[in-house]
Amino acid sequence: MPGTRPASKPLTRGEMAARAARDIPEGWYVNLGIGMPTLIANYVPFDREVIFHSENGILGMGPQPEPDKINRWLVNAGKQHVTLRPGGCYFHHADSFAMIRGGHLDLCVLGAFQVAENGDIANWATTSESAPAVGGAMDLCVGAKNLWVVMEHTTKAGESKLVRRCSYPLTALGCVTRIYTNLAVLEVTPEGFVVTEMIPGLSFQELQSRTDAPLKLAC
Repeated sequence: MPGTRPASKPLTRGEMAARAARDIPEGWYVNLGIGMPTLIANYVPFDREVIFHSENGILGMGPQPEPDKINRWLVNAGKQHVTLRPGGCYFHHADSFAMIRGGHLDLCVLGAFQVAENGDIANWATTSESAPAVGGAMDLCVGAKNLWVVMEHTTKAGESKLVRRCSYPLTALGCVTRIYTNLAVLEVTPEGFVVTEMIPGLSFQELQSRTDAPLKLAC
């Protein structure tokens, strides 16, 4: 119809990862969780110093390799092939968790099934499916100085992943500080979710209609 605003186009997985990568400060030590967060390493320019950590024992992890340059022995915690930046190293699993539990990581980026308005995160099991165990996510949530989440805004069924209270088994309490979805960027504050950015063409009212928890716009 004439005058109708074009529908907004959600970000792709790669675009979400690139958006999060832009906000990582120079010189930070960053753990990338399994799944979509691992894509972030592909979008940090090579001349920018961000030191990526993988919990299986890598510091200085680089982007995914080209198909003809794969080192089959060099994988991240999600068993994906990765590269090693100059000066990077690998080490024992126990040393890796000493870094995590010792508070040496500036940031961890995880995926999630749900994030609550108070910063609680559920990212390892749902009521309909479950992982064998929570893995290192609990340590990362409480050990990193900042915790960001990269995830779709809703499930495939259209249910909001940003909720008032998590209904899935919790990974950790009150630890998420920022969320990147395919629709928006949100800060987790004492007052709840604050929207700092939305994709072009999406109104605040439309975003709220897709979100279980109440939202506020940044001033």
